[in-house]
Amino acid sequence: MNDVLEATSPATSLSGPAACVCKVELRVSCKSLLDRDTLNKSDPCVILMVQTNGQWTELDRTEVIKSNLHPVFGKVFLLDYYFEEVQKLRFEVYDIHGTHSIGTRDDDFLGGVECTLGQIVAQKKMVKPLLLKYGKYAGKSTITVHAEEISGNNGYVELSFQAKKLDDKDLFSKSDPFMEIYRINDDETEQLVHRTEVIKNNLNPVWEPFKVSLISLCSCDEDRKLKCLVWDHDSRGKHDFIGEFYATFREMQKISSGNKVSWDCVNPKYKQKKRNYKNSGVVILTDLKLHRVYSFLDYIMGGCQIHFTVAIDFTASNGDPRNSCSLHYINPYQPNEYLKALIAVGEICQDYDSDKRFSALGFGARIPPNYEVSVGGCKITLNKVSLHVTTCWANRYHILLILTDGVVTDMADTREAIVRGSYQPLSIIIVGVGNADFTDMQILDGDDGVLRSPKGEPVLRDIVQFVPFRDFKTASPAALAKCVLAEVPKQVVEYYSHKAISPMVPVRDLMTPIMSPVATTPTE
Repeated sequence: MNDVLEATSPATSLSGPAACVCKVELRVSCKSLLDRDTLNKSDPCVILMVQTNGQWTELDRTEVIKSNLHPVFGKVFLLDYYFEEVQKLRFEVYDIHGTHSIGTRDDDFLGGVECTLGQIVAQKKMVKPLLLKYGKYAGKSTITVHAEEISGNNGYVELSFQAKKLDDKDLFSKSDPFMEIYRINDDETEQLVHRTEVIKNNLNPVWEPFKVSLISLCSCDEDRKLKCLVWDHDSRGKHDFIGEFYATFREMQKISSGNKVSWDCVNPKYKQKKRNYKNSGVVILTDLKLHRVYSFLDYIMGGCQIHFTVAIDFTASNGDPRNSCSLHYINPYQPNEYLKALIAVGEICQDYDSDKRFSALGFGARIPPNYEVSVGGCKITLNKVSLHVTTCWANRYHILLILTDGVVTDMADTREAIVRGSYQPLSIIIVGVGNADFTDMQILDGDDGVLRSPKGEPVLRDIVQFVPFRDFKTASPAALAKCVLAEVPKQVVEYYSHKAISPMVPVRDLMTPIMSPVATTPTE
């Protein structure tokens, strides 16, 4: 069996400008790994890499499992799947020494394999041999990747378990129990769903609540069997079996009506040998919460307004607007890059703003009579329409479009502002206009790593998208809008998920009775 670390899964994704077909969960296990340690077995960890523009970058990693050559990892990788894209993945297995950092020595590397997400999805269960450098096989080592599609309507469940009077497997102390839940598939194979944390020296453990999608737990089949195992943790990986029981999601839901839901934790060997044997403890489900998974459209159709603001660069580097070489030059026959970018993004955003009135800010201009550089604001209207019903401020999300010809000179203050902004209902789009070197702008985008404040605080959400306009000079306005707005739906859902805000009920639905679910928590 495996060593244990808590195996909750953040929502990670392969983002791109194309429309996401669905989300896919990947679960990983290995067999016959190379034994790199002298006294113990290897302590494996799997790193998931994704290829972007020819470069491999780490997307996520599993927990470390101590002293095990046949690990089944509890960590779930969650990715966005695009049918029309080739999404290249690489799984690398390492023997971890002491910390979670990956060593540079060759003997830390236990093998890797490259494939595409499409290949995994097509096979549903992909088994491949692990390869060392130069294509050499890593002995008989293999990696298995299971893929499952996650539908937005499945939702997820939050479960809380505890146990009472578990068998004591230790001589000088009490057991260190943890529990594993396996789903029994149609072909009778077992798939690990969740592994709890270890509770040290305790025969009456209370494990932390955990969340799991219904498709992962029971394939949305309430009567599918779940095999639950309880173990006494051993730091060397030789865990002692305490007992097991079988359950279904339908049985678990009886707790919602106030009934006590518990199972005898049974060791089959003891049951056969001991005449008066009853159990090796009792496992109790103490809480169950069903959560609806909300999508971007759930929020939009629930009344969420997208408030659009544009900030335009008026620094001198743009040139005199009266000069045809200026980036602000108004050509009667051809809109300049600022206008093209504004129109492309504004035409999309206006559909989600009831009054169609966008705020416009200018920065870097020298304003008479003192000619001090400042930021000014005004109101512009793209469409003349009558005002709609007033929208609740809490149900309004903001998009800030910054059009600039230069790089950021106060990077520290900017990073600090973005970190603060990641806690607000805000997305920031930066379009670089002109031919300047925008290399430093990529830092703000966060695609190459988590953006942090000067003090090291990470952003709560990735809220910045940067693109140079020159990449879209020959493309249609729709191509630019699609690129810069691609991450906004995810960012909207992430914000309301963090705030635990459900979509507001549309006015048309107020005329009909509404049945409240057990719990409604938005999620990515």
